[in-house]
Amino acid sequence: VQLQASGGGLVQPGGSLTLSCAASERTSSYGGTGWFRQAPGKEREFVAAIRWPDRHTRYADSVNYRFTISRDNAKNMVYLQMNSLRPEDTAVYYCATTPRTYNTGSYSRESIYDSWGQGTQVTVSS
Repeated sequence: VQLQASGGGLVQPGGSLTLSCAASERTSSYGGTGWFRQAPGKEREFVAAIRWPDRHTRYADSVNYRFTISRDNAKNMVYLQMNSLRPEDTAVYYCATTPRTYNTGSYSRESIYDSWGQGTQVTVSS
């Protein structure tokens, strides 16, 4: 499965963006999709994930209640709605997918994901 992340850009603090992750083919009914980000000079970190069978979600504490992950099965798309953006949200955002189902806590681990998108830049600045 090839993934294409898009929707990044420049936004002012407090603004919103929606990132999209498109899959090249219909994915399994099992497994999940995660979003990660990497800021300059920092390691890549978990942002959010959605488990496909039950759409259960998990968020990093730093984005909880500001970001929302969702999935459109018919379009093979996963979205990350980002509200109340802060300068510290500036990073390259990557989506990743796995065909296997885990407990929700496991979706924050990069090692479970098989396919990764190329990343999309999000810059939050005035």
